[in-house]
Amino acid sequence: MPSELKVVATITAKPESVDTIRTGLATLAEESSKESGNVSYELFESASEPGTFVTIEVWGSQEDLDAHMQTPHLQKALGEFGAHLASAPSIHPLRVVG
Repeated sequence: MPSELKVVATITAKPESVDTIRTGLATLAEESSKESGNVSYELFESASEPGTFVTIEVWGSQEDLDAHMQTPHLQKALGEFGAHLASAPSIHPLRVVG
């Protein structure tokens, strides 16, 4: 049985685009959490660096994450967010240490 896949992503908005990114990410999180392979999808904003967002995602398998990466709602978000980001999103699939 495949083990769950945990992913952390950090997204940093340009100062003038924080509200746009916040709203877009909230919509993305809501839609992503409805995907059949999604176990958990949480969205946070840094309390010390407003405009820095973090998603903590749990997917049933690598295949589920791969399918998520191709969904229309994620592809739309990637296309719309580009001009509003301070840098490229940093995406980290995680593995257990030890």
